[in-house]
Amino acid sequence: MTVQDKDKTLDDAIAEPACRSRGRRAHIAGALAEEQVMRHYAARGLRVVHRRWRGSRGEIDLVLRDGDAVVFVEVKSAPTHARAIESLRPAQAGRIRSAAQEFLGGELRGELTEMRLDVALVDGRGVVEVLENALADF
Repeated sequence: MTVQDKDKTLDDAIAEPACRSRGRRAHIAGALAEEQVMRHYAARGLRVVHRRWRGSRGEIDLVLRDGDAVVFVEVKSAPTHARAIESLRPAQAGRIRSAAQEFLGGELRGELTEMRLDVALVDGRGVVEVLENALADF
């Protein structure tokens, strides 16, 4: 092992707790944003049926019922709504659509079930903005 390798290992060891701490903060911030979004939808009469639903094709942050319709929600949080939406990438949107199709496969009407794919943005002040069916053509 060279001196450079030892330094790299030491640097990695020093940085690791900071990364875990940032990761933990991001996880907590995401969970808080999801809570705010759930309250937002509940105030409008929607019912949460799954939180962080995971299928073989991906994960969906929130799955809600609006009558007979299913609403899939991707939650994004950042200091501003603009920054939050910028963090959504086409590949991620594709995985969410694919996971939604998988979820609908378990519904009585299958893919004929009325549904929409929302993006809920939460800014640094906790303000929620919902972009209804934003992932339909993303």
